[in-house]
Amino acid sequence: MTITNDTGTTESNVTELASTRTKARAKAPAPVPFKPGSILWDTVGLHTSVLAANSAFVLQVMHPSIGTVVDQRSRFRVDPVGRAARSFASVQTWIYGGEEAIAEGLRLREMHKPLSAVDEEGRTHHALSADPWAWVHLTGYYASVTAVRYFAPAPFTPEEEQQLFDEFMHLGRILRVPERMLPKSIPDYWAYFDDMVDNTLVPHRVAYDVLDMLERVPPGTPALLRPLAAAAGLTGGRLVRFITVGTLPPAARDKLGLPWSPADDRRLRAVCRTIAITTGRLPERLRYMPIAYRAREAARAKQRLDRALAKRPL
Repeated sequence: MTITNDTGTTESNVTELASTRTKARAKAPAPVPFKPGSILWDTVGLHTSVLAANSAFVLQVMHPSIGTVVDQRSRFRVDPVGRAARSFASVQTWIYGGEEAIAEGLRLREMHKPLSAVDEEGRTHHALSADPWAWVHLTGYYASVTAVRYFAPAPFTPEEEQQLFDEFMHLGRILRVPERMLPKSIPDYWAYFDDMVDNTLVPHRVAYDVLDMLERVPPGTPALLRPLAAAAGLTGGRLVRFITVGTLPPAARDKLGLPWSPADDRRLRAVCRTIAITTGRLPERLRYMPIAYRAREAARAKQRLDRALAKRPL
């Protein structure tokens, strides 16, 4: 006898679906930490990657589930600096943390398990649902490609582009994104991405809040520092917002009603090129965020030790 539950799913279908998911997990490669020589090792820790990551965060909160959960469960409005610091520290741990990267992926899953929220139409959204969880991760590939486009000294070769894609799919496994949600090829990714922007994303109020907060004095700033912070917001904040809006896909900008002209695009490219040239001349300890720099420094020390051990008299 076949039993149908209240969603219309039959018992036999449930068994078949469970079997399919078990096989998919069995086929998925076990996650292993990133090492020197990977593209993400060389790019994720750069300070310029933060500028491209802002557009990814806007894309994330345009997803109805993510926007709703962030709106109700996140402290980003009252502690935007702390929230950003924790986020970027976590991202660096994924790439530079060694075995700690695997533990960080599991920690994030556990942290998001209880997070859910009900929107104004009475729909419940869960942070760990496959679709939003995958979208959070996969917007990172868009951000990485965008960072290369605007801040790298040269565009990627087709081989480098494929390597970056493969590394991002592996990162998805570290973050426990369901294997069925990971695109199989670069064309598959862009088909998925365009479909999400066109048919799933909405002009969520959290996206507007994120953009507005880029120019505001962060809450909790001491009174004596507020004039300085306000002046910095008028310059740096506006610049970051300009870059964030400019690096959004045009369809997402249109959904948010954000004006953008050919002249804006020319100015964006000039600004990003200036930033890229300037930061490219800085020493490594200033180009990279702290965790990334320490990991790279430690990897070089390990290589020197390995060479010394290989040459030791026996």
